[in-house]
Amino acid sequence: MALAGSIVVILLFVISLLAPWISPYDPGEINLQMVLASPSGKHLLGTDQLGRDVLSRMIWGSRISLKVGFVATGIAIVIGTILGAVSGYYGRWVDAAIMRFVDIMLCFPAFFLILAVIAFLEPSIWNIMIVIGITGWMGITRLVRADFISLRERDFVQAARVIGASDPRIIFLHILPNAMASVLVAATLGVAGAILTESALSFLGIGVQPPTPSWGNILTAGKDNIDIAWWLSLYPGLAILITVLGYNLLGEGIRDSLDPRLKG
Repeated sequence: MALAGSIVVILLFVISLLAPWISPYDPGEINLQMVLASPSGKHLLGTDQLGRDVLSRMIWGSRISLKVGFVATGIAIVIGTILGAVSGYYGRWVDAAIMRFVDIMLCFPAFFLILAVIAFLEPSIWNIMIVIGITGWMGITRLVRADFISLRERDFVQAARVIGASDPRIIFLHILPNAMASVLVAATLGVAGAILTESALSFLGIGVQPPTPSWGNILTAGKDNIDIAWWLSLYPGLAILITVLGYNLLGEGIRDSLDPRLKG
């Protein structure tokens, strides 16, 4: 599973990095003589309602997906790791306060919370990345907290306390490196979730705004022309499916390889 997921992830990276060279057309180039042209030798994946090449827009849209996935997940990882580490290390009232805050955040459906925040902000890629990041840290907090609770009484932590190491040093230099396996798996799966959320927001028209290409707003054009332009829905939908599946497979493979309880 990890190998299959790795191939998809690496391929997506290569496509996004080489977008200026492998894209057959300018993704914003309008050609009103080729409006909604079906797939052909000239336009392998057809054109959209403005005559723009769908393949070129999907290639450039992969950059948007990667950017959103990694930045949003990075924000969630930082917030979740810090709160989980503090909660698991100190325990008592600190743990209780942070966990009750996590419970409150989990009471709100994440996607509707994102919609509510975006409604008050100007739709832009940076706002989307930040909002997805600050609404996706709760699960990571719980994972890191559980690891810290199991690690904070280990011999190497007690030895660090005996030699006078400060709490921040113990947390970030001694315990956290031993809890990074869970964080790595959560990050891999989080990228898939962030890409899916961005695509959904763009599909609803409150995500990445045209003319910037993204898989979600290509799907929007497909919805508006579903009867006569099937390719506008099929190809970006497959791209989202394969990308999210690839990251999920990679995350599951990493989890299986790092968790000794799953070996045998």
